[in-house]
Amino acid sequence: MTPTISVRDLTKTYSIGGVDKSGHAGDMEVHALRGVSLDVEPGEFVSLTGPSGSGKSTFMHLLGCLDRPTSGRYLLNGLDVLAMPKRALSKLRNTEIGFVFQGFNLLPRTSALENVELPLLYAGTVNAKERRERAVEALRSVGLGERLGHHPNQLSGGQQQRVAIARALVNNPRLLLADEPTGNLDTKTSIEVMGIFQRLNIERGLTIVLVTHEPDIAEYGTRIVAFRDGSVRSDEAVQARRKVA
Repeated sequence: MTPTISVRDLTKTYSIGGVDKSGHAGDMEVHALRGVSLDVEPGEFVSLTGPSGSGKSTFMHLLGCLDRPTSGRYLLNGLDVLAMPKRALSKLRNTEIGFVFQGFNLLPRTSALENVELPLLYAGTVNAKERRERAVEALRSVGLGERLGHHPNQLSGGQQQRVAIARALVNNPRLLLADEPTGNLDTKTSIEVMGIFQRLNIERGLTIVLVTHEPDIAEYGTRIVAFRDGSVRSDEAVQARRKVA
């Protein structure tokens, strides 16, 4: 079976202004990733952990085609992402990948339903009737079928994150990327949100890659990949997976 994600020797180096050891001004190189290689199989739920600056969020951005690596190879569902032209890459990002972020990123003056419709609107291939039907279905799947017309300021933090998850699902992606999705939520709401991710993984077989600082949140997945100093320091299956009752 073709891996959903296959990366080999992935590096990312940033050049920033600074002062070298001799006290001279010049560009300094920051090695955010140092030759990362791993595969993610269809249906896996992989948690990326590590301290701030370890490279896990940089790696997530590369997986989401939001940035390009300095070197290495990245295959998404067997496609060589780095060889794709910009338009094809944009289409791939919109149709194959769903994104969930810590900050929700909802349009404030737009209803939950309209927020979820946005990826379909950008795609430009779905008519208004189907857009609404798919958005309603996505919101119902995260328990917000009664909140379709509510604006973000009328929703709790947990409900806003559910809208963001529904928006990520509306294009039926094969890969869901979640960057600190529980970072702005209390413990009870975090568990509820992780329950949604876990249900999507178990019942739909959706492949999920999630970044978190929290060890207990990581254990809702099936595998934990720990980053440190831009490298993978451990990659282990979760022996006792947390389950939401």
